[in-house]
Amino acid sequence: MPLMPPDDFYAQLNKALLGAAAFITDPSDRVLLVKPNYRDHWLWPGGHVDEGETPDQACARELIEELGLRLPVGRLLGVHWVPPFGDRPLPLVDFLFDCGVVPGRDGIILQEDELDECGFFEPDEAKALMPSYLLWRLRTALEARNRGTTYYLTGGTPGFEGGRAGQGT
Repeated sequence: MPLMPPDDFYAQLNKALLGAAAFITDPSDRVLLVKPNYRDHWLWPGGHVDEGETPDQACARELIEELGLRLPVGRLLGVHWVPPFGDRPLPLVDFLFDCGVVPGRDGIILQEDELDECGFFEPDEAKALMPSYLLWRLRTALEARNRGTTYYLTGGTPGFEGGRAGQGT
């Protein structure tokens, strides 16, 4: 049997988009969220992983681009696999990294081309700002940070109310 050419083999494989985001809090444990001008909800600073980048490199790049912050990208808090929905035809695999604590908004330079605003929020305040699947990720990330664990979530679209969650090491 002849070998399949690599281009043909890889063309038939399932594909996914990769995203990377930064989990940052202030000294009161409020989470830093941003409001992109191209979305109707708030989320963490971050974005898509570019070709040739690792997720942690993308996280660091996005922090500089979106907020003007050069922070160490810490440990991986978790991974969330989100199925395709809306105009996104592919699943998204999103990596959330612990990027530590900052004293507040001092030093943040908001990228006005993409972001309308940013702020620090309690999880209960975020409930009004985020779809349920992102609120699920936020609560799971706080738990992973506090326990020193890593999470793996599957599922999630706007209006999402369930799914699978697993805790790693």
